[in-house]
Amino acid sequence: MIEQRPKTIICDIDGTLVKHVSPLETAKPTYKMELLPGTTEKLAEWDVKGYNIILISGRREGSRKETERQLAEVGIIYDKLILGIGGGTRVLLNDKKPAGTYETALAYNLTRNKGIGGLDI
Repeated sequence: MIEQRPKTIICDIDGTLVKHVSPLETAKPTYKMELLPGTTEKLAEWDVKGYNIILISGRREGSRKETERQLAEVGIIYDKLILGIGGGTRVLLNDKKPAGTYETALAYNLTRNKGIGGLDI
């Protein structure tokens, strides 16, 4: 059986969707994100498929308005933004469906600043 409900994509921002720079840079009001290859195309593809797009970042909650502005400025679409996620290892825990016919959680570790263009989910 193939899952018929839309997937939920949980995606880091800096180094995954946009070029990773110093947190001191991202805090500047003049800072503009630099999109990595395939970012807007892949997000648009997932949006068309009805996927839930959740962006996460280690940026502090106090930088929410600035981060939202920066994301909008470069055309990054999402459903939810979660800030304050520390820089340590991130672990996703999820239950398996009773039939157990498909994986309900996947993880991809991407090379920093290479983008998501070639990712097939």
